[in-house]
Order: sequence, then structure tokens, then C-alpha cells
Amino acid sequence: MVIKLTRPGGRAPHQLRPITLTRGVMKFADASCLVKWGDTQVVCTATVEEKVPPFLRNSGTGWVTAEYGMLPRSSQQRIERESARGRPGGRTQEIQRLIGRCLRSVTDLKQLGERTVIIDCDVIQADGGTRCAAITGGFVALAQALRQVQVKQGWPTVPLREFVAAVSVGVVSGRPVLDLSYAEDSTADVDMNVVMTGQGQFVEVQGTAERAPFRSAALTAMLRQAARGIDQIIQIQRRALGAASVRSL
Repeated sequence: MVIKLTRPGGRAPHQLRPITLTRGVMKFADASCLVKWGDTQVVCTATVEEKVPPFLRNSGTGWVTAEYGMLPRSSQQRIERESARGRPGGRTQEIQRLIGRCLRSVTDLKQLGERTVIIDCDVIQADGGTRCAAITGGFVALAQALRQVQVKQGWPTVPLREFVAAVSVGVVSGRPVLDLSYAEDSTADVDMNVVMTGQGQFVEVQGTAERAPFRSAALTAMLRQAARGIDQIIQIQRRALGAASVRSL
């Protein structure tokens, strides 16, 4: 039985939404990137500090961390500012830890030395996939900031090992699909976020059966779609940075 699937915008099951990565959008940041991913928009900025958290002092090792937030009217209903509640919510903490882990996975923290790079990811419009957009744009901001540190320090290479990007996949109406919008995500049978490097290695896989459990064949199909999608996204990152590899930044 062939399941006919009509997606918002008429996309094919394996097709990404339009993605653009624009550098230099924030005047005072060390580096910045505006991500437009379908109707989702995220501003990612990088700040380099000449210090590390207390647990890394005198270790000779650097740190990359992230903060994430959604503007009150980035969604259809107003989101209360987390500062008004006095602390970030569980979802916010989970996402910013995810972003930090993913960016650290491709950073040479020893070469970075005792410096911290803070990646701030602010969602200005949300239509699904905000964490994937934040990781993807956050890497572009990180790469620019580390390139500046490299030049300043006179290092032969940027302290990065590889590109990294993320994409969502899922099962909608019984069929694996790539890059879910909010309308699809809210009704999906399975929702998954996949993070991979430019060499095709997995950094993180977050997957949940929203309704019934799913079989290994569906998992394999989703991971295959994610790998192909991330390969396309990393090509977009390379064009935005004007670099075919981290060694040519």
C-alpha cells in the first residue's frame, strides 16, 4: 500500500525547507549568524572571553557553552519571558546543553586554551526545528569567532576538527519525512533530531515515539534521510563561511 503524503509547501518527503545563513548581522558580537530555515528564524552570536569556568582553571583547556531563548512573540501564542519566572525552564536548559555539547564535540578545546566561547541562540520566529537551526547557525558563529582567535594568536589552524549540523526527521502519516515544520511536528507519529559531523559521524540522536512504538526499519529510514539532509546543510554552512573545510577557514 502506497501512502500519499501532502506536506506543507508541497515538499517531497526527503526535501529540506529553504535555508539561508547570513553572517555579520550583529554589530557588537565577536561573530554572528542569522538562520532562516523555512519560517523559523534564529539569531546566533558568539562571544569570546579570556577565562574559563572554575572547574577548568589552570587546566590549559578551553570551553564552549551555549544559551538559548525564544522571544515572547516568536510563536503563535505569547511565550512568557523566562526572566519573569526567575529561571530558565526545563526545555530551555535541555536545548542549550544540547547546543553546547554538539559544538564542543568538534572544537579542539586544548588548542583553544583557557578561553570560553559563548554561543547565544535567540529564536525570533519558530516554525519547528529551532534547536537544529541553533546548532547549525551556532557552528557558523563559532567558526567565525575561532578564526578571529586563530589570527590574533598566530596559530597555524583554527581550533576546529570538523563541521557539525543538525536536522529533524520523523514519521508523519506513517511515512518517514525530513525537516518537520511545526504543523508536522505537532502531529507526528515519531519525532527525532539528529546531529552529525561533516564526516558523517553521529554526535547526538534524540528520538521519541509520540504515539505507537516504531520498528527498526523506520529508524533506519529516518537516519538515512537525516544523513542526506545534513550533508546538504553542511554544504550551505561551507558556502556561508567561504570554506570547503575547517582547515581552509
